[in-house]
Amino acid sequence: MTRPARLSVGVVSAGRVGSVLGAALVRAGHTVVAASGISTESVQRAERLLPGVPLLPSDEVARRADLVVLAIPDDSLAVMVRGLVATGSLRPGQIVLHTSGAHGVGVLDPVAELGALPLALHPVMTFSGRSEDLERMATCCIGVTAAAGDEAAWNVGEALAVEMGAEPVRVPEAARTLYHAALAHGANHLITLVADCAEVLRRAEVADAERLLGPLLSAALDNVLRHGDRALTGPVARGDTGTVGAHLGALAEHAPDVVASYSVLARRTAERARKSGMLSPGGAAAIADLLDNPADGRETQ
Repeated sequence: MTRPARLSVGVVSAGRVGSVLGAALVRAGHTVVAASGISTESVQRAERLLPGVPLLPSDEVARRADLVVLAIPDDSLAVMVRGLVATGSLRPGQIVLHTSGAHGVGVLDPVAELGALPLALHPVMTFSGRSEDLERMATCCIGVTAAAGDEAAWNVGEALAVEMGAEPVRVPEAARTLYHAALAHGANHLITLVADCAEVLRRAEVADAERLLGPLLSAALDNVLRHGDRALTGPVARGDTGTVGAHLGALAEHAPDVVASYSVLARRTAERARKSGMLSPGGAAAIADLLDNPADGRETQ
């Protein structure tokens, strides 16, 4: 794997992701020469993680750097790229990477036309923008995308990921949106699911809901990552319509805002259990019927 030479790095912008990646690159021996940041939070974050680095407008940051890190929201990326190209802020020979999970390198086509090297490096972790994120980098992966057939570019992207302490994983350009959808579905919706569970427990007047959930959900996550569908447990996977019907009734009474998500996930769980052979076709059909007609299940309780 080709190791990048020591680089002068410009970070656009010093948000939670950009500031941490900048600090990780400094730790690897590179030099952050400038960053952009306007909000109070960005300025304070830069002071903590990128001490002594000047905060400048984005175009000036790009002009000073050999490696330009575009750590900006997905929907702003294309506009920023066009703006940096239009203002002459980028030049041939630079490395320009973005951290968006939703985009590959296609959004950087104007950069490639200039003769710069485009890369997409998406860290697969959530960021707090604090120093502990640097340690978490050691256990995370970075989704790397480079131009198809440009093995040198792929190697540079992988080397940068390794230098920042992460494990590189190649993600083809055509798969980038599906890749990001999978990660968002897991990470973002998991937070919603766990928060809903804790709220339902509090409505049930159960003390310390988070303490109750922690070991259970940690074990469930570990089991599914190790064993896949074989980790499925509970009344849906067993085809226990009586218990599922009782759940639906209790939720309808005390947490009606959770009924829809419970039902959608129960239906998906039943389908996965059926396909894996854990639940008979008849059992899966009974669960589906109950979810279609939850009042029938409550009437039999």
